[in-house]
Amino acid sequence: MEPVHLFTKKLKPTHISHTLSVPTHVLEAFPFPEGAHILNFEAVDATDNTWRFCLSTRLTGAYPKPVLLRSSWGPFVEQKGLAPEDRVVFFMQSDDEANDNMVRRYTVRAQRKVMILMGQDVWVDVEDLPLHGL
Repeated sequence: MEPVHLFTKKLKPTHISHTLSVPTHVLEAFPFPEGAHILNFEAVDATDNTWRFCLSTRLTGAYPKPVLLRSSWGPFVEQKGLAPEDRVVFFMQSDDEANDNMVRRYTVRAQRKVMILMGQDVWVDVEDLPLHGL
């Protein structure tokens, strides 16, 4: 099955220094156990490295306000050299949409805008950038 785009997030300074806020509608793609507000999941990056993220929702308030906690998000940001205005893209692939016990596989891409071509932003995975320059 083809990967499904979960969300793209352009990074702000607070996303670099603290947590990454996640769109609420994406929660349906993560199998939180009944009554739980924290879920650990793994995502594979462009170089086949596996990252373990911790997705958390708040216990009070009008909506869950999901975030990737700094303890799991921070090492990814640091290793990828992410900065404000970069972006991350998350995808999910599942083995069987009709099965509640389906196996979900997540991928994550860290990207930087390198140019605007014919009015369109051109984004490149940070792993594909030269070591100096962009």
